[in-house]
Amino acid sequence: MSTFSLAATSTVTIEPWELQGDWNIPRHAYGVVVFCHGTGSSRMSPRNRAVARRLNEGGLATLLFDLLNREEEAEDNWSHHLRFDIPALAERVVRATDWVGTRRESAGLPTAYFGASTGAAAALVASVACAGSVKAIVSRGGRPDLAGDRLGLVRAPVLLIVGGSDTEVLRLNRKAQARMKNAETRIAVVPGATHLFEEPGALDEVTQLALDWFSLHLRDKPASTRW
Repeated sequence: MSTFSLAATSTVTIEPWELQGDWNIPRHAYGVVVFCHGTGSSRMSPRNRAVARRLNEGGLATLLFDLLNREEEAEDNWSHHLRFDIPALAERVVRATDWVGTRRESAGLPTAYFGASTGAAAALVASVACAGSVKAIVSRGGRPDLAGDRLGLVRAPVLLIVGGSDTEVLRLNRKAQARMKNAETRIAVVPGATHLFEEPGALDEVTQLALDWFSLHLRDKPASTRW
């Protein structure tokens, strides 16, 4: 049974690429989280949808949308080209952020990003383009290193969540963190977790870390003392 009531739930289209998205906003939301899925995934990612559901229950609106449309996804399944075009993906995240800003039901709410894998890099690059309007970023098993030179321009607070057994990605996250000299950054390591956080309790830990980070940076008075 749902523990929250939705003021709006709908499928949206982000132009001009005709990207499909799922928009959920609980009553009395205190912020909006735009999800940026990873390589070979979509808005239907079971892990991202599980996280989004918990964020909704915690008082956050969520937008899960496809970074590629159907035709592009079919092409990318064999070319693997579009999924690594971080500037192009970031442009779509910016457009999705603009869409959120036009919604009457989310007017005035602070915006944040939740990125996974390559989507985390797209979120970081998009945050530079949306400077001032993006208040926090969470990366789950992300590849922030793929944001390249844009890392030094990131201003929003960034939480990098990495599995303890995902050693190469952890190394890349630490290198990326060192380059984000103008932003508050933290790395949270989930012990024993691998890249997809499929181990028992691992995704629950990711979700709680994300909730705490968003609460800290999106609420007028932080509800969390974890940090």
